[in-house]
Amino acid sequence: MFAPVYGSYSNIAGKQEEIEMFDKLEDLLIRLEEILSELQEPDVASDSNRFRKLMKEQSELTPIVEAYKEYKACKQNIEESLELLNEESDEDMRELAKEELNESKARVEELEHELKILLLPKDPNDDKNVVVEIRAGAGGDEAALFAAEIYRMYLHYAESKRWKVELVECEEIGIGGMKNVTFMIDGQGAYSMMKYESGVHRVQRVPETESGGRIHTSTITVAVMPEAEDVDVHIDEKDIRIDVMRASGNGGQCVNTTDSAVRLTHYPTGIVIYSQTEKSQLQNKEKAFALLRAKLYDLECQKQHDAEAEARKSQIGTGDRSEKIRTYNFPQSRVTDHRIKLTLYKLDAIMDGDLFELIDSLTAADQAEKLSNMENQIM
Repeated sequence: MFAPVYGSYSNIAGKQEEIEMFDKLEDLLIRLEEILSELQEPDVASDSNRFRKLMKEQSELTPIVEAYKEYKACKQNIEESLELLNEESDEDMRELAKEELNESKARVEELEHELKILLLPKDPNDDKNVVVEIRAGAGGDEAALFAAEIYRMYLHYAESKRWKVELVECEEIGIGGMKNVTFMIDGQGAYSMMKYESGVHRVQRVPETESGGRIHTSTITVAVMPEAEDVDVHIDEKDIRIDVMRASGNGGQCVNTTDSAVRLTHYPTGIVIYSQTEKSQLQNKEKAFALLRAKLYDLECQKQHDAEAEARKSQIGTGDRSEKIRTYNFPQSRVTDHRIKLTLYKLDAIMDGDLFELIDSLTAADQAEKLSNMENQIM
């Protein structure tokens, strides 16, 4: 599919698209060799910024180049197997050649698809850390209890990925629920996996306080925002009011006895950030500004999504946050993701942080949608 030199690409793409795709793969192979050579230079190791950029580029190119090298090796195996079948008279050798030919052909088809996925345009935010906000919606105390459970679900998932989690803000209720909770996740590729969690999550179950045993439906909203650096968002000091105060809460780490809590008010947008989880005022201020940058950056991303409505429709779960994305049905131990019509009967495992099958399925569906759109544009 990718190499006109070795075989046909696809009936969808024209000859020119074939050549361009093949040339791009060759260019990436050469570029990776250049990077590996540069990393051996003594002056690169002493330049931390350059070293970091080269390592990042290397990690991005390596999977593509490895798949492409295997693809070329398989195409070479096909040619050699065909030659052997034409020249060899020994039946045992011919059978071995046929087996090698069939295996190589099957693997080529797999690699063609893998390479198309690997060459899709990458979301520039995918490698970023994330800020996650969970808010109780319809359902009163039951929604707040579910919000706390979803927060713990993400904590367990982050632990399984060995990501670092920092609490920024929480508003608890006395029975163990959370009206809202904001936290940051620091980990490689966090946004690429967590971005599919944005939206409305619905729970169906019998509340512990319900004497009649009736199933109630409650909702929470989840917002996942890429962490923004100073270069991503400019914040003018005159647009900010900073207030410091004594932290308050229902106990534990949400309470302090000094004026360590920080509240930021951003006049142009009306965004208010409150951070009180650290004992140090400076640490709370840093967290508050990190959250503000993320929210401002997210606003710009949402504006861009609105301006590119068709592109947004082609993305799975990264658009409208009023969208109901998932239902957690406790009586049936069922979790259904409505975007891809996937139902799993493993609710306990999912609530304990086993989100891998869900996120892998969402990623695959997103990639398939983008690939289909790209092929339609070529047609």
